[in-house]
Amino acid sequence: MTNDDAATIAATAQTETEQSELEQSETENPALCHAIERNIRTVHHLRARAARSRNLEERAADGITEFSGRMVFVYLHAAWFVLWIVLNTGHLGLRPFDPYPYQLLTMVVSLEAIFLSTFVLISQNRLSEEADKRSELDLHIGLLTEHELTRVLKMLDEIQDKLGIPNDDDDELQELEKETRPEDVLEEIERANLRYVKRKRQRQPQNK
Repeated sequence: MTNDDAATIAATAQTETEQSELEQSETENPALCHAIERNIRTVHHLRARAARSRNLEERAADGITEFSGRMVFVYLHAAWFVLWIVLNTGHLGLRPFDPYPYQLLTMVVSLEAIFLSTFVLISQNRLSEEADKRSELDLHIGLLTEHELTRVLKMLDEIQDKLGIPNDDDDELQELEKETRPEDVLEEIERANLRYVKRKRQRQPQNK
């Protein structure tokens, strides 16, 4: 067994242990059914596992992004700018090290903005990847739900025929019993968007 296999097994065992401890520590809410409580715990567990899987660079970027998004960050910078300007006015008996127009301060702030924007982009990229995973999960669940509902409608229709119950000629019900293909829906959405853009372009010369 290699070190990677051992690490994978240890991580899996730790995850299962944490999941069982989480389920045991949570108190049941009588207002919710067991399935909802289990889903809530599962979502929290997945978020905690995603947070633990971050590497050192991602943790640093998230920490800096979180701190820069607070009002404390604004207050510290305001105090820093005021102190810098006061010290370089020469009224305190100190020799100005960065007189007006404060070129050194401008360079420092520009470098800070570059690094800060990079940290924010790193955090946003990681959050975007997690959002893409959740969207893909929602898509799979939605497709599975649609398939199950279609099968249920067909089964109910067959049971109705077997019991000899008259079946109403409902066009909408027959359409619902058809299997929905995601690619067909996407193509129709694209065609609708193209028609909207085309009509919008045709109206622009008239408005002018």
